[in-house]
Amino acid sequence: MQSASTRTAFLSVTTLFFAWGFITSIIDPLVAAVKGIFSLTNVEAQLSAFAFFIAYGLVSLPAAVLLSRMRAVPSILIALAMMVGGCLVILAASNTAAYAGVLVGLFILASGITILQVAANPLAANLGDPDSSHFRLTFSQAFNSLGTVLGPLLGASLLLKGIEVAPGTALEPEVRANALRSIDTSFLLIAGLIVILGLFIWWLRRTIEAADRHARPMRRGILGTLGEAVDARWAVLGGCAIFLYVGAEVAIGTQMALFLNHGDVWGVPLQHAGYYVSLYWGGAMVGRFVGSALLTRIPAPRLLACATAVAALLCLYVFTVGGIGAGYAALAIGLFNSIMFPTIFTITLERSSASEEATSGLLCTSIVGGAFIPLLAGKISDMAGYTTSFILPALCYALLCVFALAAARAAVFRNEEDVPAATLH
Repeated sequence: MQSASTRTAFLSVTTLFFAWGFITSIIDPLVAAVKGIFSLTNVEAQLSAFAFFIAYGLVSLPAAVLLSRMRAVPSILIALAMMVGGCLVILAASNTAAYAGVLVGLFILASGITILQVAANPLAANLGDPDSSHFRLTFSQAFNSLGTVLGPLLGASLLLKGIEVAPGTALEPEVRANALRSIDTSFLLIAGLIVILGLFIWWLRRTIEAADRHARPMRRGILGTLGEAVDARWAVLGGCAIFLYVGAEVAIGTQMALFLNHGDVWGVPLQHAGYYVSLYWGGAMVGRFVGSALLTRIPAPRLLACATAVAALLCLYVFTVGGIGAGYAALAIGLFNSIMFPTIFTITLERSSASEEATSGLLCTSIVGGAFIPLLAGKISDMAGYTTSFILPALCYALLCVFALAAARAAVFRNEEDVPAATLH
């Protein structure tokens, strides 16, 4: 049984999952907005996602070193301060209509979120019985998904009002000015919420630190941490799986509004299409709550194999059939994305011979897949259309199914005497 203090600590950490889900999903309508505001191609618009997710590739291992040398709460507060800084840079960039400045701000914002993820994912797994680590992390990720549902709704309402991105057209100056002011409003609101969240975590810092029983004796640098992680076969396999999963999910999500807006699919106005993006992330939220229950009865690798196989088939339907039905199929992929990140994460932690910090750092580094795979998807969309681009995530999900089947046959390593959930030895 969990103590009251452990439950309080776990619930407070879960608020962090909501926060970064909300912020990350704002990128989806932002990609569609900047495409119209700055008259960009699909590839150029996807640079917003690239600037955001490349931070995971550059910051995750330094974040793992930071976590190994400090307790989780100081690391989390540093992350939140960086996120506020990123929002302020975006505010300055929108006031000068500088797309490059928006990209810099997104990178700083994502760097803070990266540190947050490196600290919070294993922390959520640690706060309780090791045998329920899959459940806890999936439950926390469900609140992450709640944030990803609300993010596109706010983003579509503020960022996409009056914007259409028909090829060869430019926004009227007044519409463009209003769109830039909407970016101001969105990120000023986000900065305020982050400050409130930081004060909340500071208030509960002693409760969280008391409940986190995982010691952090490691004092390795970045190269030592990387070396430890890449020497562990399952840490590398898990890193590849996270790269493919995040890349596929982001490639679909960032183009969803433009996909549904296209005349060959639903042909709805861009702002309305932006609202529908929340259904994509809403499926992930529902799936994570359901998945939390299923994971108490079904082994994580088996459930992951089923989810990835169905997601691959839905992508193939979009690619081969197209039309109105393709829009529904694309939105349904979110439901099966739901349990992928938390199960890949905990499956890897259980099988990796590297320390928790090194493994978590490599896994979060691999979120950089959200930078590169969407760029390639955007290139395919420019050349052959949005429907054709779904062949790329279909391939990603097929490879993830292979990962899940291999995990089902692999040994699990866990030191029961140390009790930290999902710590791998």
